Amino acid sequence: MRFKDYYDVLGVKPDASVDDIKSAYRKLARKYHPDVSKEKNAEDRFKDINEAFEALKDPERRAAFDQLRAGGYRPGDEVRQQGPFGGGYEFDMGGDGSGQYSDFFESLFGRMRGGPRRSSVSGGEVRASIEIDLEAAYRGGKQRLTVQGARGVRTLEVKIPAGIQSGKTIRLAGQGNLGTDGEPGDLLLEVKIRPHATFALDGKNISVTLVLAPWEAALGAKVLVPTLAGEVELSIPAGSQSGRKMRLKGRGMPGKENGDQLVTLLVQTPPALNDADRAAYEALRAQFPSFKPRG
Repeated sequence: MRFKDYYDVLGVKPDASVDDIKSAYRKLARKYHPDVSKEKNAEDRFKDINEAFEALKDPERRAAFDQLRAGGYRPGDEVRQQGPFGGGYEFDMGGDGSGQYSDFFESLFGRMRGGPRRSSVSGGEVRASIEIDLEAAYRGGKQRLTVQGARGVRTLEVKIPAGIQSGKTIRLAGQGNLGTDGEPGDLLLEVKIRPHATFALDGKNISVTLVLAPWEAALGAKVLVPTLAGEVELSIPAGSQSGRKMRLKGRGMPGKENGDQLVTLLVQTPPALNDADRAAYEALRAQFPSFKPRG
């Protein structure tokens, strides 16, 4: 089993804050997402990035990793230590395999394919947590869950309500451990939604950044904006600036009252790569001699 330095994978320092770790993860996930990336070995890099984030975002797992790292291990070193999270329930959510983790990760934290978490047991009742993708939380549906615990290995079907929020609990009646009376308790699954490479979740609202060309912002345009239900057309008012927020009503998480999608505009300028490009920028500067971007 080879040591992995999860801080190196995310490009952050060992004393990085949780916000720094989340920011680095989102940036790298966007860059290496297999559906959009043209980078070499994007799929492998994406899996490494997800694994590193899983290890560092949780305080207990991060502390365990830091303790191991303090022993002087470096990437590629042979590790024989067994981590503290081998017991309890193990979960294996059905999916595309993007949640699979390395032997190193599972040796430290237990088998965590698709969002397993440690469980606590009260009588026959079992409390645990699972992670699902934002898309699964948005659309709902059924997912298969393999549970390994005191009652052996079982495959369960979990109904995910459309629009479920992080922190909500799904109760699977009679799927916990056997109580002292011989009757099975319930399995309570706390839902946690994984961070997304494109969208950010804030309650029932979804946020996304939309990149514009300068002429689209200055002159106005109709552009396609990604949403969890597919692309929609958005009219950009003339004279828009970076940081402007626009609202797509009802395009957030579904429910009795749908959330909204908040679109933050980001104006990007094309690079001046040749003489013609530089001449165009010179002409633009001459056209607006009184424009003072810094007041």
